[in-house]
Order: sequence, then C-alpha cells, then structure tokens
Amino acid sequence: MKFSYTARTQQGELQTGFIESASRESASAILNSHELFILSLDLAEAPKWYDQFLNLLNRVRPSDMMIFTRQFATLLEAKIPLGDSLKNLYRQTRNPILKEAISELASDIDSGITLSQAMERHQHIFSSFFVSMVRSAEVTGRLEESITFMADYLEKEVGLLSRVRSAMIYPVVVLTLFFIVAGIMVGVVFPQLQPIFEESQVQVPTITKILLNSGQFVSDWWLAIVVILLIAIIVVVDYFQTQEGQIVFDEIRVRLPVIGNLYKKLYVARFAEATGVLIRGGIPIAQSLEIAGHTIGSIIYRDALHEVAEGVRAGQLMSQALAEHETYFPPLVYQMVAVGESTGKLESLMSRISAFYTREVDSVVANLVELIQPALMAVIGVLVGILFAAVLLPIYNLAQVF
Repeated sequence: MKFSYTARTQQGELQTGFIESASRESASAILNSHELFILSLDLAEAPKWYDQFLNLLNRVRPSDMMIFTRQFATLLEAKIPLGDSLKNLYRQTRNPILKEAISELASDIDSGITLSQAMERHQHIFSSFFVSMVRSAEVTGRLEESITFMADYLEKEVGLLSRVRSAMIYPVVVLTLFFIVAGIMVGVVFPQLQPIFEESQVQVPTITKILLNSGQFVSDWWLAIVVILLIAIIVVVDYFQTQEGQIVFDEIRVRLPVIGNLYKKLYVARFAEATGVLIRGGIPIAQSLEIAGHTIGSIIYRDALHEVAEGVRAGQLMSQALAEHETYFPPLVYQMVAVGESTGKLESLMSRISAFYTREVDSVVANLVELIQPALMAVIGVLVGILFAAVLLPIYNLAQVF
C-alpha cells in the first residue's frame, strides 16, 4: 500500500513524500526509524482486490534490476556524484516502474535523505537485503564497493534463474500436456466407459477404479473443490505474510533435505560477506553482526546473529558465540573465525568464508539444475505408464470377455 506523509526532521525541517508498506503501522515504524516526527500519514490510494495481480504484471524483472545495479556501480566507480548518477540512470532506464522509482530516489537524495532511506520507500523494488547492504555501506563509506557487490550478486542470481528456467521448460510443457490429457481421460473418457465395464461385468484393475471414482467425484464436486482450494491458498499465503508465518517458512526452508542445505550455505555466504565488509570499514564486531543479520534475508538467521552479537557484548569471542548456533552455522565457519581472531585477520577470513560458501552454492545449484530435467522426465514416464495401464488393462479384459 502507498501512504502519503508529512513529517518534521530533528532539525525541524518539514518533509513530505510517499512511502510504500504493507500496513500503516509498518509505514509509521519505518518513518520513526529515520528519526522523523510524523504529522500526518494517510493512505494515498484505496487498495483494490486486483492490486496484487497488477503488481505481478507491472513488476521490475530481476534482469532490469541487474542492469540498473551494474550501471549504478559503473557510474560510482567513475566517481560521478550520487545524485548525478541517479539522473543518468533515469535517462537510460526503459522499465517505467523502475524509471519512476529512480526519479523519486534522485529527488529524495537532493532533499537530503540517505540512499538507503530513499530505497526503503520502494520495498516492492529494492529488497531488504539490497537496502541493508546500502545502509551498511553508508556507515562504512564504501557505497561503491557495496553496489558493485550487489551487481555481482544479482548477475549470479539472474544467471541461476536463467539456467533453471532453461532446464525446466521442456519437462514443464510435457507435464502440463500430461495433466491435460489425464484430465480429459478421467473427466470425459472414463465416465463413458464405466457403464460398458459394469454391463460386461469385466474385472476392473484397482488403479482404474481409483481414476473412475476420482473422475466421478471431481465431476460432482468440482465447484466445491475450486472454492476450497482458493480459500486454502488465500489462508496459507496470508499466514506466511505474518511474522510468525515468515519464521515458520524460514525454518521449513533450512530443514528441507537438499534445499535446506543450499539455503544454509547461501545465508552463511551472505553473512560472511556483509560482516567482512563492515569490520573492514571499522564497525565494531557486535554492531557488524547485527547489521549483517538484516542483510541475510532470513528472520531466523537475523535472530541468531542478534544473539551472537549479545554474546560478543557480554565478553564472548565471536567464534564461541557462533558455536552455540551450530544448527545454522557449520563448524567450519566458527573454526575459521577462531583462526581469524587469533591471527588478527578476521575480515580476511570472513572474505574467505564467503568465497568458499559461494562456490559451494554454485556447485549445489549446478548439480540440481542437471538433475531437475531427468528427474522430472522419470516422474512423467511413471505417470504416463500408470495412465496407460489404467486405460488399456480394462479394455484388454473386455476384449477377452467378447
């Protein structure tokens, strides 16, 4: 939802603008976190039931974000001022939604707002990971390095998505066609054959009985099935948007057999990269851990790093505090951190941890992409075999009777 606000800064300056957030409370919290005294906060436009659907259509694609971030990093590397860089990007960008957001970013920068605060107003475009990395870079004065890191990160993600899509196109098309054919067989063909089987008193295989009964059930109750499915989807999606639901979803992700291992390595790589950048910039370790927790993109890792930071403030070594959360941080992580603490090269070891787990993520993803297509084709083959057996076996028995 989009809200219009009027607020005053700590210096008493009047500030107006728009902010996008899930609710009025979260919008107010964001403004308060920027040390603004809110005078008014109103809904800019009434939300419509189809807004979420339109947002899916009118969205900024990952490839658009990748190009924007790489161009942004190039301009900053050329030592072009931040405001001028954004104005140049506005002229080069073709995506209308991203173009409008860049225009608002440039205006906010000119009015004295930091880049992270300006980006935070466009949460539908800039992820919390992106905003947190920019915020940490503003603290350390390494904005150019942070944007370059994000450009590299987004290029990897876009390349990964492209590879997964390429591997999935053929199996998904075949699987879709299979379900269409199966639906026609179960809903149209089998009900017409059922009276013939009953009259001839031919023995019908179990799998055929299951498909016949399923077809009859779907034919009689299809409307109720559709309504129940829609309600279930709405309830589940709404739950996973809550704080509790996000925690549950994060726990499920990291505990899945194969995918969970991938997510853990991804989160550890993000944690190590962000923490290394912050420590290198002179930020205290405890504060670096807390900031890094907000860059990972996982609530459970954010909470775990908050506890690690509290342990460091209480006098623990960072390696000892990480060892208490072995579920989320493998032994290799806190062992390498211990080496960094003993040698005084913690930021260097954090970079090595990030590089190691980034390579691990790339390796796991490459293997998964290679396995997706043959695994799906094997599943499709089994389903096709079951469907043909359900059709041909009773027909064969019927031919034997005559």
